[in-house]
Amino acid sequence: MSQGQPRRRQGEEGMHAQDKPVKFGDVLDVSGELADQPVAPRDAARLQAAEQSVLGGTQKGGPAAVLQSAATVNARAGHVGRAQTACPVADAGATVTETELAGRRVVTESVGGQVVGKMVSPAPVAMTDPPGALEKDAVTIGRALEAVGAMVGDRPVEQSDAAAVQVAELCATGSDSTVPGGLAAAAQSAADQNARATRDEDKVKLRNVLSNAREKLPADKGATREDAERVVSAEIRNKLDMATTPGGVADAVTTAARLNQERPRP
Repeated sequence: MSQGQPRRRQGEEGMHAQDKPVKFGDVLDVSGELADQPVAPRDAARLQAAEQSVLGGTQKGGPAAVLQSAATVNARAGHVGRAQTACPVADAGATVTETELAGRRVVTESVGGQVVGKMVSPAPVAMTDPPGALEKDAVTIGRALEAVGAMVGDRPVEQSDAAAVQVAELCATGSDSTVPGGLAAAAQSAADQNARATRDEDKVKLRNVLSNAREKLPADKGATREDAERVVSAEIRNKLDMATTPGGVADAVTTAARLNQERPRP
C-alpha cells in the first residue's frame, strides 16, 4: 500500500519460524511498542471488523488478511491466547476510514494509532434507476479502453493494467473466462514481456494493446457501477501502492460508468 505496505517477505519468513511469535513489525510497517507485540487473533479480528464495516469484507492481501494469517500461526504455536490483544491495539483500536479528496476515494487503515495501509481509487459511481448503461448511446467498456490507449498510450503495460483489462473484458463479454488470443491475453503477454525488458523502448505500450479495443472484443456493453468496482479492485490488487493509475483502465471504466449512471433523464 502507499503507506504501511505489508512486509510480505519478512512476514513469510517469520511465519515459518514458529519457535518465535510473528510480531506486528514482521508483517506491517509499524514502529515503537506495537512493532514488538505478537499478533493475536483478537487484534486481527478488530481490523477485519473495521474492513467489513467500511469496505464490505476483508480485502485480499490487505492488512487485516495479513494479520489474520500471522495470528493463526501464533495461536497454533501457542504463542498467544485467543482472548489476548496487543496493548497499543487495545488502547487505540483498529480503524478503517473513507474520505473523498479531489474526486478520489481514499481508504486509510490504522492499527494501534499507526497507519498500516492506504488505498486510493476513483470516487464511487452514484446509482440511478433506471441505469443509463442500458441505453443505446451508453459509453461502453470497449470505448473506455480505447480512451486509455489514446490518453496514456505511451505508458508501458504493467501487471496492474493487464489485470484490469482482463476484468474489463470479462465484464464486457459477460463471460467467466478470457477470450483466447483476445484483448486480455494480449495485455497479459505485454505485461510479461515488459517485466523482462531492460529498456523502455523495448516495452509494449498501452496503445499497442488497447487501440481499436471495440473491434478486438467479441462483445461489448455499457459500463456499469458494478463493472467499475470490479476493474478498480483488480487494478489496485496488483499495485504495491494500492492506488489506481490516473487516466488508466480503472479510471476510464469508472468515468464511463459515471457518465452512464449520472446522465440526465428525459
